[in-house]
Amino acid sequence: MAKDVKPTRKNLMAIEDRIDLSERGHDTLEKKRDGLIMEFMDILDQAQDVRSDLDSDYERAQRTLDMARAMEGDIAIRGAAEALKEHPEITLQSKNIMGVVVPQIESTRVKKGLDQRGYGVLGSSARIDEAADAYEDLLETIILVAEVETAMKKMLDEIETTKRRVNALEFTLLPTLYENQEYIEQKLEEQEREEIFRMKKIKDKKEREEAEEDEPDVTEAAPISAD
Repeated sequence: MAKDVKPTRKNLMAIEDRIDLSERGHDTLEKKRDGLIMEFMDILDQAQDVRSDLDSDYERAQRTLDMARAMEGDIAIRGAAEALKEHPEITLQSKNIMGVVVPQIESTRVKKGLDQRGYGVLGSSARIDEAADAYEDLLETIILVAEVETAMKKMLDEIETTKRRVNALEFTLLPTLYENQEYIEQKLEEQEREEIFRMKKIKDKKEREEAEEDEPDVTEAAPISAD
């Protein structure tokens, strides 16, 4: 509340400094918010693309697996899967996007050649190889989706946080500071007018007193008659 602020020039200067700092902070946060939104839209486009890839890769993987099961049987499929010796490795790193730390997932040993899958070239069929290829592609896409959607969520959280800070400055702090500034300025102007009026009264009173002192005393100047 403005009435809780003591109307002094020192407080006025302090509020003006806070207004200047808050306005610059508001402009900076607005630019950050707009930049984050642009980055978020780019990531959103990428997320939509990888989501579409995920759907198509999943359908392909399921289709090739069903075909392999139909042609080779569940036992052959299970044996080929259990023959895998080198499992994929995932390493989690990070990158900075406008102050927001987002994950960067690196994967190795996902895509494998026929001789790296463990079940042997002679011990499998083309159907099993196609299913393995499809699931390796699916796994790579899943990793990419995890990276992109996690980054998207972090960016969205930061956008919301920045928007709340912008709104707090724009609709709460700055209006209060402006109100306090106006209140103090009005009070100081009132005090200045009162001081001018008081000084004028003092001056008028002094001038009247000086004028009275300069007037001659008519009772002392009147002559005395003798009878």
